[in-house]
Amino acid sequence: MTTEAAAIGAAPRSRRIRAQFGIELLLTLRRSESLLLTFAIPVGLLVFFTKVDLLGLKGDEAVNFLYPGIVALAVLSTAMVSLAIATGFERSTGVLKRLAVTPLQRGELLVAKTMSIVAIEVLQVIVLTAEAFALGWRPDGVRFGVLALAIVLGTIAFAGLGLLLAGTLPALTTLAAANGLYLVLLLLGGVIIPIDHFPGGFQRVIELLPVTALSELVRSALQGTATVGRPWIVLAVWTLVSPVLAARFFRWE
Repeated sequence: MTTEAAAIGAAPRSRRIRAQFGIELLLTLRRSESLLLTFAIPVGLLVFFTKVDLLGLKGDEAVNFLYPGIVALAVLSTAMVSLAIATGFERSTGVLKRLAVTPLQRGELLVAKTMSIVAIEVLQVIVLTAEAFALGWRPDGVRFGVLALAIVLGTIAFAGLGLLLAGTLPALTTLAAANGLYLVLLLLGGVIIPIDHFPGGFQRVIELLPVTALSELVRSALQGTATVGRPWIVLAVWTLVSPVLAARFFRWE
């Protein structure tokens, strides 16, 4: 195939993805109840654990630890839970079945859905940052490039997991599985409870979770410090594996 022919063949795909991205973003914004919870839960958790001394952290120390973890939690809740539940019910009601007879390909749908989640997360980070400022957090040498890269990688990883659930399980099972997995990762992922509070052997398992890697990278980026090695490797593996699994096993109906 010549370069010109390849370019002609590639153009419709990019247009299909952009069009579907616009539709997905509009549908997401119209799900007001789900969108409210998506924003309200991270905001509420940040206020609660900053103001209530359950973790032995006080004042600036509390918000400095919690804010990066809550950002990671927001990515988790939006990219995995909300996306999985919405897509699962679209699949069960036959919406995706109708898309299957259009030129839109399965992989293009997954890319468009992930892009719409990234757009929503930009708003989430803005809201959480404003809240953290109000609670006493002050940035010190934030590494914005590292922060953006970590959030994008985390979004792809969690969106892959959410779409894998939605594309293989019945809608109600997806609802239960996504919320159950959310609670497990919330408690064990170093988001609310520091991982050094867990036994040593258990810590090594927790360090392999995507939310743990994401929260560590977000925390280091917000503190202006460099993080290399394990967190990047763990998050990169999840970012590569989960979308591939989602694309491989996702079913229109």
